[in-house]
Amino acid sequence: QVQLVESGGGLVQPGGSLRLSCAVSGSIFSIASMGWYRQAPGNQRELVAAITNSGGRNYADSVKGRFTISGDNAKNTVYLQMNKLKPEDTAVYYCRHSTSQGDYWGQGTQVTVSS
Repeated sequence: QVQLVESGGGLVQPGGSLRLSCAVSGSIFSIASMGWYRQAPGNQRELVAAITNSGGRNYADSVKGRFTISGDNAKNTVYLQMNKLKPEDTAVYYCRHSTSQGDYWGQGTQVTVSS
């Protein structure tokens, strides 16, 4: 059974940093099949960052230059380093793992940026 467990969310002041982690179990892990999404109240879930099969990284325009996606194949974990956080980054953040059997999602971790 594939399981994704996110961690690292919390309350941070504007301009601060957080690092989210997503640990994958029960699947052949490939960082290229991972992505981070977020959903704010009243909004649709949106892509924040992902790594492509060619090794490239895609970022939402709103987070370019501030967020970095990375992964550790030995730990079956993908990370999202978030710097210079803004109030509009407040949302529940989810990781997604795409496999040949379908897509799997974590339970989400709340990120709140507020003074």
